[in-house]
Amino acid sequence: MSLSKKIDLRSGSTCELCGATENLNDFEVAPSKESIAACNLCINQIENPENADPNHWRCLNDSMWSEVAAVQAVAWRMLTHLRSEGWPQDLLDMLYLDEETLEWAKATGVGVEEDENAVVHRDVNGVILQAGDSVVLIKDLKVKGSSMIAKQGTAVRRISLDRDNEKYIEGKVGPTQIVIITDYVKKL
Repeated sequence: MSLSKKIDLRSGSTCELCGATENLNDFEVAPSKESIAACNLCINQIENPENADPNHWRCLNDSMWSEVAAVQAVAWRMLTHLRSEGWPQDLLDMLYLDEETLEWAKATGVGVEEDENAVVHRDVNGVILQAGDSVVLIKDLKVKGSSMIAKQGTAVRRISLDRDNEKYIEGKVGPTQIVIITDYVKKL
């Protein structure tokens, strides 16, 4: 039996990540030679993580429990890549990988801890904010030094982060650039 037939039999002719039944291919999980059955959409997003659609990967809620170590490793990598969305971090907290599978998952450099002293900005729900994100105000805010009030529900696009203080971000509300405290915003 060829590798493809073994994988097809094991997967039941479905993507082992999202469950799709069309456009399936063998996907080799680096650095091992072990492969999984994956659809073209999953493969494209794994190979180009900057194009990953977080909502597509909600399927990992089910597939992360696979008994196949290669599926577990890919699930861990994608959840780690998307953890700033909030919900993937919850799944990572539940996911258990044996030491060997975890080392395999980390072997590509995904999830290697950043500098522990780095300032991390989080919205009111604990979701990590990054420069360029869009947020929405969750309450009316009086802007110091002016008579302006930034209304609840106002979207602030392309925020920038204060390098020294995890509670401060900057963004434009109307024509005015203001500093906003992260406790009063929610990531869009």
